Amino acid sequence: MVEGWQVALYCILCLIAGLVIGYFVTRYIFKRQLEKNPPINENMIRALYSQMGRKPSEAQIRQIMNNVNKQKK
Repeated sequence: MVEGWQVALYCILCLIAGLVIGYFVTRYIFKRQLEKNPPINENMIRALYSQMGRKPSEAQIRQIMNNVNKQKK
């Protein structure tokens, strides 16, 4: 027969296991979504520069994209 403290212990262990598994599943899904839909691309950089009234050079765009890619890793 299962006592009350054993039931409470099982509930706490299941809650902790669920939180750990949920964390890793959510992290995996979030990383996969970021790879499929990057938060910024070259067209967005051009649009940002044009909103500021500037015309970016290709070197500036490549530099910004390299910085974004470095921050991902």
